Amino acid sequence: MSKHNKIDIADFRVKGGHKVDLADWPTQVKPFYDSKDAYKDMLEAGTERLSELQEMLYAHDRYSLLVIFQAMDAAGKDGAIRHVMSGVNPQGCQVFSFKHPSATELDHDFLWRTHVALPERGRIGIFNRSYYEEVLIVRVLPEILRGEKLPDDTLAAKDFWGDRYRSIADSEAHLHRNGTRIVKIFLHLSKDEQRDRLIARIDEEDKNWKFDEGDIEQRQHWDKYMAAYADCLAATSTADCPWYVVPADDKKNARLIVSQILVDTLAGLDMRYPETTPQRREKLLEIRRQLEAGEV
Repeated sequence: MSKHNKIDIADFRVKGGHKVDLADWPTQVKPFYDSKDAYKDMLEAGTERLSELQEMLYAHDRYSLLVIFQAMDAAGKDGAIRHVMSGVNPQGCQVFSFKHPSATELDHDFLWRTHVALPERGRIGIFNRSYYEEVLIVRVLPEILRGEKLPDDTLAAKDFWGDRYRSIADSEAHLHRNGTRIVKIFLHLSKDEQRDRLIARIDEEDKNWKFDEGDIEQRQHWDKYMAAYADCLAATSTADCPWYVVPADDKKNARLIVSQILVDTLAGLDMRYPETTPQRREKLLEIRRQLEAGEV
């Protein structure tokens, strides 16, 4: 990656405790690549570095990384995950996609179903949507909340959504203290670009399977979703568990930014390969001598 094309992830990071107005955050910025080949080179460099860091994460075995993707429909979550993580050892990375809660999941608190999918130490976990749906779609469509079988006094709480934000922030702080690093990515798509992508899914027959009529229904609530996202980002972005607002109108640019966020996050951890003791090194050299001599 050239110096000219350096991506500073701080430009996309949300400062916790500050009011967020998504109208102030661009959905498109000047490309960090100047050609298709440059994009491929930059993405490949990012995936190679990410692969190296993932191997060290696994060997060090003290941290795990949880990456959360949230966005409006057609923002490119699946593509970003596929392209950015293409070079990572699949044994060290798991992707979970959370849809409508099952009956079993509804019998637990709203964080339960995602907590059982958290990454182990040494691994990367990716949530394609997450517990944040509980302060996004559930807030926009309150009828969903009525199906969650919550106690009446909980539902009647004066600061119900604030309580949910605090539950999330407390949970993430607990995970951070225990070695899980959390990065939260909001792919910020414009309404016009979403329209164009939805039309493309209709026009291109091989993309028809991706079209969900429910996306049109959700699109009718665009302004409510933007308000819900803004409140959520402001309330739950912290120094330890930050949100990043990634401009998503340009898919290639978005992938490069996401890649840099993950690389910088892992590179910032105090990781190293386990050291070999002199005794073990001596033993390994003896085994090598035996192998070379054909004794074993």
